[in-house]
Amino acid sequence: MTKRHGYALLAALAAIVVLISAAIYLGVTGTGGSRDESADQGARTPRSSAAPASSGSWVAAWSASPVGGEPGTELRGYAGQSIRNVVHTHTGGTSARVTLSNLYGQQPLNLTRASIALTAAPNNPSAAPGTLRALTFDGRSDVVIPPGEQRVSDAVRMRVPNGSDLLVTTFSPTPSGPVTYHPHARQISYVARGERTDDEAGAAYTQQSPFWRYVTAVDVHSSDSQGAVVVLGDSLTDGITSTMGANRRWTDVLAQRMRDEPGNLDLSVVNQGISGNRLLSGGPGRPAGNPSGLNRFERDVLSRSGVRGIVVALGINDILRNPNGNSAADIADGLRDLTRQAHQRGLRVTGATLMPFGGHRGWTPEKEQMRQEVNTAIRSGEVFDHYVDFDKAVRDPYDARKLRPEYDSGDHLHPSDAGFRRMGESFDLSLLRKTAPAQL
Repeated sequence: MTKRHGYALLAALAAIVVLISAAIYLGVTGTGGSRDESADQGARTPRSSAAPASSGSWVAAWSASPVGGEPGTELRGYAGQSIRNVVHTHTGGTSARVTLSNLYGQQPLNLTRASIALTAAPNNPSAAPGTLRALTFDGRSDVVIPPGEQRVSDAVRMRVPNGSDLLVTTFSPTPSGPVTYHPHARQISYVARGERTDDEAGAAYTQQSPFWRYVTAVDVHSSDSQGAVVVLGDSLTDGITSTMGANRRWTDVLAQRMRDEPGNLDLSVVNQGISGNRLLSGGPGRPAGNPSGLNRFERDVLSRSGVRGIVVALGINDILRNPNGNSAADIADGLRDLTRQAHQRGLRVTGATLMPFGGHRGWTPEKEQMRQEVNTAIRSGEVFDHYVDFDKAVRDPYDARKLRPEYDSGDHLHPSDAGFRRMGESFDLSLLRKTAPAQL
């Protein structure tokens, strides 16, 4: 072979190598000029929101069900104001992420800044020094949430202790229309004029509020927690008569037991109670205000992060306010339907018997009979996998139609702090450990 032919052969081989390399590159990227989508997503992730280490999982540490649009916010929302929500977590972790909702909005919600921090002290709008973190959404500090939708923030690295109070702050510069809120928080939150999301000091937060606005969930990344028990309930779960800012709902008592009693799983307890909630009937509107338990089961329970078990404490409002004339059998069937839905996800359900309300203005002998019939169905074992007997735990031993006096807040329907404590103490925690669903 001549030297000229050798050079020609080498050139041809080099050309083939170039063509093969180009084909491999195009096959990997999908196009000739754009990068891998996953690489783009990684590039957009800010340093403060780096994904957590692979060990551990995301668990719901706190959540509250959106109930409706806040009255009086139909036109401007909270334009030009910072909202600092105070929320209490039931489990800890090394990273956090926040869900913000515009479910009941009628126009886009433009949030230009948001932050999260540990509180400096209970019932206080000041952040603990060095804990305040900016929240981002797909790497950006601003987010626009369309009407009827929600957005989950990027993960932010911060140590969240068990049983801690967090500040979740948002700022919107423009009118947003109806504000998605949870009205009976039993926790004071705060509002300030102007953009104050990065303020550690709480001096600017001069307006107090009994509502949670926009924020509907906080998840933590945890290597210790085994998951979350999610509670679907009404005002008895919402804790409407518990002491403000003291975390004395029965779900708080149950969460404390989960942390403190030896031999039990470290499970978060997530309160999805809505005051006035019914199992079978919801409020008006699209989306419905105060939607029925059947309507919101997927949204508020099955969609929570790390759900391990479910507690259902609904039905008393279906008896007290019964526009459709539902029977005790209808209520039992509705509760049974929730159990069937949970079983499809491999989850067990603990149901609560309905507590007495004798002496309440809505009590009648006919309604008492309905309550007893629903409780008989629950105790039969044909509605839930297990049950907790709230009725037996809090009823007056001398008149089973009524709450025991020390457990009565005074309206003969809602418990006192002592009553909520008794409810939380009445659970057999071993039942909440079980995972495989039973067959009813």
